[in-house]
Amino acid sequence: MSQDLPPMSTRVLRVSERDLGIFREDENQEKLGLWEVSQNQSPSLTILQEAADYLKTKDTPVAFPTETVYGLGADAKRSGAVKGIYAAKGRPSDNPLIIHVSDLNMLRDVLAPENAPNSTADTGHDRIPDIYKPLIERFWPGPLTMLFPNPTPSKLAPEVTAGLKTFGVRMPKSPLALSLIKLTGAPLAAPSANASTKPSPTTAEHVLEDLNGRIELIIDGGSCPVGVESTVVDGLCDPPVILRPGGVGIDELRSCAGWEKVEKGYKDQSETGKSMPRAPGMKYKHYSPKAKVVLYEANFTAGKNGVQFEDIEAFIHNRQGQPTPAKGGETLQVGVIRTRHWKPAAGLRCGEFKKRETVKSEDSQTSQETVELDVREAELHDTTSGAPAGKLMDVSIGEDTRSIAQGLFSALRELDRRGADIIFVEGTVDDQDIGAAVMNRLRKAASQIRS
Repeated sequence: MSQDLPPMSTRVLRVSERDLGIFREDENQEKLGLWEVSQNQSPSLTILQEAADYLKTKDTPVAFPTETVYGLGADAKRSGAVKGIYAAKGRPSDNPLIIHVSDLNMLRDVLAPENAPNSTADTGHDRIPDIYKPLIERFWPGPLTMLFPNPTPSKLAPEVTAGLKTFGVRMPKSPLALSLIKLTGAPLAAPSANASTKPSPTTAEHVLEDLNGRIELIIDGGSCPVGVESTVVDGLCDPPVILRPGGVGIDELRSCAGWEKVEKGYKDQSETGKSMPRAPGMKYKHYSPKAKVVLYEANFTAGKNGVQFEDIEAFIHNRQGQPTPAKGGETLQVGVIRTRHWKPAAGLRCGEFKKRETVKSEDSQTSQETVELDVREAELHDTTSGAPAGKLMDVSIGEDTRSIAQGLFSALRELDRRGADIIFVEGTVDDQDIGAAVMNRLRKAASQIRS
């Protein structure tokens, strides 16, 4: 990460999602044509107006919540503002950014070349490709990003596309995000609001951990209910492809006209080399905590009931020049993230668990969902002798895929915060739904995959 940013004082401003705005039909009688911000003055709208005024004039991004993860937003039309995103995150400049729009009017404006009319009435045709209209009808506003052709000359800052001829757009479901974009009067380029390569943030607390002193404003709207980033699709090719799995599954896409043959176009490991990534999240290693992560795939039968002893022993043996905890060296901190089948402790030898601790990422004064983690700690015992060997931290994030998606990044961050040296994760079924997104993120975070 770049270290040449001047130190800043970071403020966290709490905003409620309630009564911020509503969609109105525009001249085309489209239900998503126009987002109208509420005229009722409230403390939340006052804060959002302050943030919008900041975004119009400053080159430092603002963190804000969406239904997927927290985004780090900047005016997508100003190069200085977009460069501020790369500086704050320490993000490689060849990694394109997704822009977020408040309504279809704003989307059409961005699809029109500079100084060209953007309305359907003025042009005689709709600039939104027909292939995307069934997806817009079903999934917007929501966790789906679509690739559109970048017009010439483009209204977007060149740093948004990172040299590509296309750009990704989505319309977030969060009324807070929609109102912030509308008040800014411009689409917001907004990757996840974390330091590059760190787990994506699903709470304002996570953002503060990574970007304190690097940005000035964090809008706190509570926990993000989806918990993984948006699905990214490219409908400009035949057949259409999914470039990144996310909150919308492949079976859901295939139920839409023109998308019956959509294919997977991504890899579960970070893509390397000199080629430009077609979408965010494809080229570099993302979502990784400081600890070593060992992922047990759902099809790894030897790990069906928990962690294999040889994996713990190998980690202890390979700690560079450090004595093993059983011999009086540094205390080993082992984290376990359980989903569907593993029992508490995941088969590792340990003492009696201390009182169960429920960790809440946010307080309950929000209309959004709160992420709760079931965390328990116990003394870890040596796999052979049973002697004290360190500390075991056990986290359960639920059995259903939605709960797993929502709790995944929070669990990784919580174990990092507690000083885990190694984290064992029980994978879930890669079922082409949101499970595909969960496993994609885990495979990119993992230092080792057992399958």
